[in-house]
Amino acid sequence: MVAFVNQKGGVGKTTSAVNIAASLARRERRILLVDIDPQGNATSSLGVERADLEFTIYDALTGDADMANARVTAVRDNIDLVPASPMLAGAEIELVDSDRRERRLADVLGPILPDYDVVLIDSPPSLGLLTVNALTAAGSVVIPVQCEYLALEGVSQVLSTIDLIRKGLNPDLELLGVLMTMYDGRTKLAGHVVDEVRRYFPDHLFSAVVPRSVRLAEAPSFGQSITEYDPSSRGARAYVDVADELLARLAGSNS
Repeated sequence: MVAFVNQKGGVGKTTSAVNIAASLARRERRILLVDIDPQGNATSSLGVERADLEFTIYDALTGDADMANARVTAVRDNIDLVPASPMLAGAEIELVDSDRRERRLADVLGPILPDYDVVLIDSPPSLGLLTVNALTAAGSVVIPVQCEYLALEGVSQVLSTIDLIRKGLNPDLELLGVLMTMYDGRTKLAGHVVDEVRRYFPDHLFSAVVPRSVRLAEAPSFGQSITEYDPSSRGARAYVDVADELLARLAGSNS
């Protein structure tokens, strides 16, 4: 399982989770995309109407449904989705007194994991209990980082949280990679940010960089991944490269 985590909003976390899922599915991998963000953007990005859903990840986490019923199968070829709903915003409070509160996601996902080659978790822009659940369930973390001046400031907080999770809940959790997003090659700042992040993470920075792209921003409004909306765009090509690199890194970590 791979969790996409950054407590900052607007860094391309959901965009990355959705488009990497779509690119991996085209590689004939069986993918489960888990939306654990109350905003539900990964859910709507794939054209799923939350109002039509009987069960969501909220019901699975609170014990009102099992994960087999909460997932939406075949939202795309080779992609199943565990959708989110606004009710999830209250789950952190409701789960505070629950047994194994940090492991609820791991517990409910366990029975269906054999159905998939790769599980991707889109976490909320916070470091609260939902994100802790994502990090406790996952084997690997990808940190999307926007190419902006204060990029590293947010990453340091994520790394501190990862260290705490390793010490107390998930000792096998590893940083799979740092993914630079919203790169604008016309500005010197973007290049400086990438160089700075590479200096801090020489072994973890993804080679592929996701460009700032109007087409990437437009695709979710049509309920489509970028590989569906504009497969020849720079954004689509970038996410295909990221997905290939992610597969290679996962293979390396499992060897």
